Amino acid sequence: MAGELTTIARPYAEAAFEHAKETGQIDAWSEALTLLATVASDPQMAAQIGNPTVPHERVCDMLLEVCGSALATGPANLVRLLADNARLVAIPEIARLFEERRVADQGVRHVLVRSAFAVEDDQRAALADSLAKRLGAQVDLTFEIDDTLLGGIEVRADDLVIDDSVRGKLKQLAHALQF
Repeated sequence: MAGELTTIARPYAEAAFEHAKETGQIDAWSEALTLLATVASDPQMAAQIGNPTVPHERVCDMLLEVCGSALATGPANLVRLLADNARLVAIPEIARLFEERRVADQGVRHVLVRSAFAVEDDQRAALADSLAKRLGAQVDLTFEIDDTLLGGIEVRADDLVIDDSVRGKLKQLAHALQF
């Protein structure tokens, strides 16, 4: 379902970003979508959004009422469009994809680095420099410790995955041996 939700949300996020960029309101849209995602992710609101017996127009009105004047005309119209197309459930994913696009437009790539052990500061700096050169953009690194890797690191930047972990090498070996 997560992949399907991303597929549904991507065109809305792209259109919202393009509109925001054309009108010079990227930050305002970002704030509005973050607010909408927060409200839509609230357990009580999420239950209403996911309830097939509650009309989409009613949920739309609730969302707009909760957000109030913090929501400009453009984002409010997006909520109405999502309600008309029964896509209100995609609001948090639209916000996430919009933020990804906003950061990418600024020339910054978010990179997740998973390692079996803590990474020292000098290693972090060297990795950031190396990835910035490889990706051709400024990088924002997030580090996680994952002891299932056994050793080494795994780097994820959007669709790019660099698996230099012991677990990954064992999987490659098992595959090569058809084990």
